Amino acid sequence: MDDIVDLVTRSLADETAAAFTERVDEQAMQLRRAIEAGEFDNEAFSVGLEIELYAINAEPDPPEPDDAEDSEEATEEGLSGSGGAAWSGSLDAPAEPEDDGASLEPNGNGASLEPDDGNPLEPDGDESPDQDAGEAVDGSDDAFGPGEGPSLDIDPDSPLAEDEPETPEEEEAEPAVESSVEEESDEPYMDPEDWKGRLTPLPDVVFEGEANKELGLHNAEVNTEPNSFDETGMEVQTTAVEMQTKQARQQASKHNCELVLDAMWTIPPEEGSEQYLSAHETNDGVVLADNMRQAPRYVALDNEALDHAGGSIDFDVPGYSGSFPTILFESLATSIQPHLQIPDAGAFPEYYNAAIRTLGPLLALSVNSPFLPADMYGDTDGEWLCETTHHELRIAAFEQSVNTSENPKVRVPRDLNDTTDVVGRVVDDDLFAPFLREFLHDDDRAAFEDEFWEFDHKRGTYWRWLRCVVGGTPVDGASTEKSLRIEYRPLPTQPHAKDMIGLQALTVGLIRGLVVADHPAAELPWQEARRSFYSAAQDGSDADLSWVTAEGERTVDHDAIYDEIFQYARLGLAEQDVPEARIDEYLGPIEARYDAGMTPSGWKIARVREYLDDGDDLSAAIQSMQRDYIEASREHHSFEEWL
Repeated sequence: MDDIVDLVTRSLADETAAAFTERVDEQAMQLRRAIEAGEFDNEAFSVGLEIELYAINAEPDPPEPDDAEDSEEATEEGLSGSGGAAWSGSLDAPAEPEDDGASLEPNGNGASLEPDDGNPLEPDGDESPDQDAGEAVDGSDDAFGPGEGPSLDIDPDSPLAEDEPETPEEEEAEPAVESSVEEESDEPYMDPEDWKGRLTPLPDVVFEGEANKELGLHNAEVNTEPNSFDETGMEVQTTAVEMQTKQARQQASKHNCELVLDAMWTIPPEEGSEQYLSAHETNDGVVLADNMRQAPRYVALDNEALDHAGGSIDFDVPGYSGSFPTILFESLATSIQPHLQIPDAGAFPEYYNAAIRTLGPLLALSVNSPFLPADMYGDTDGEWLCETTHHELRIAAFEQSVNTSENPKVRVPRDLNDTTDVVGRVVDDDLFAPFLREFLHDDDRAAFEDEFWEFDHKRGTYWRWLRCVVGGTPVDGASTEKSLRIEYRPLPTQPHAKDMIGLQALTVGLIRGLVVADHPAAELPWQEARRSFYSAAQDGSDADLSWVTAEGERTVDHDAIYDEIFQYARLGLAEQDVPEARIDEYLGPIEARYDAGMTPSGWKIARVREYLDDGDDLSAAIQSMQRDYIEASREHHSFEEWL
């Protein structure tokens, strides 16, 4: 712990900021020159995916008195996943390379999510489309790196450790279940109220498999390795998502935990949600959140954000208003992030600007976090909350947890004019918790990621809903380590692997299709694209969306918008030689939810209303809904089967 405190103190020192800034400026100059010289051009497109999960208590299996040991060994054999995290090249989080970034999700206030001139999260510079200076501070891509991820990313790009059998000592360290007794196999081995669905920390042994660490002790993340964007690459992505999530969940289940595919946990831990998210101690002036991974990078980011906020950070959404002594409330939320690497560096702004226009429509299809933990609402009226709550509270949780500096770090980015802007925007972004490479590594700078270590570290705190990642893992036949990719950050974690694969295919296919067809989507004014995004976060499938059609006409008609969304996603996938039958398989579940007019968040709200109508109070209704969600996610293969 003393080492962490020392590193954090060094990180936040004025002399570190000065040295770090000088290095970032030098490295940015080199990157601009390399981009202009064509060194970031590549052969083909490639894709990848990050998936965040959270852990709940699971009922322990009955003990097997005689061959428990043999049985344990057998279950260890599970699925061994692929061995590396996606898109390496990002900065390792201080001292815990295997930690991935938590996800910082954007926000909304208790009122409207849509920013306006009076919203402190949207400075005036962002409002003016022609303001160049505001552009640099505002819009920019965040790279997938050292401190990224869905949240406060630590290092989603670090290699995943191989799943190794646990030692007998580790097994003995688990709480033993009494094996003496009761032959009544249908009786629970612990009181259901003590385990059923409650948030719980994950033991470290779970991370010996495909899961990577995240911001909260209850969080985990799995990453696919990047593959070429074509028929084979999409097949490999599909297999990787299914196998890696399955392997991570199997590993957790051996320790009485269940990893849930969901966008926000709502059944509180035993001590209560606010206490869990607030518990901390202070060591030599450094705040250490009890339930946060004690990686120096996370701790430094927490202390930086707290310092800007004056010691506590406000969180305000419909039905809840409070403040926290740590950014850990960001760990309420989990998300998925599709990645699309663009081979032609000169065309990057065209893809990026088109992608900004898709944020609202794609978020509206995927919303999945309408409720906070049940115990945070107090005496809030249930019917009022169901009518008023935002469909994507993770947007609010992410934005409000870290938007404490003068220029909010989490927001919709501005359009790009030139590819080198992706470098300049990182340089101009507010500095949070800098580290110098020698604080963590004592070897020489040899590889690309070492040469640009400080720049990549700063890029890891450039949290926009759409980011650019400079550099990454080489992909055979597609790209070298010098690559540029879009990280698409606003999508919530979905109930099934099939839903997440569908959203990945929809996202990358749509962006590719819009550009290859020279679709005029990017002609939609940026302010309208941003308004659509926050409307989607607030109202889900009922959002007030704006779009420019293929004929160049403005429309707010959902049928016209989604006809083109699915049409051009299909075109983009076909352009990459994905067969029509496979395209149907990928996009079918997402098209079905649109046709049914139902999203995961809509399902949750409807379920809570049913329990309220049956006489439950709000807390009981939310917890019953959550248990139904978990059960449905076990029983089905895609969300469309719930409808």
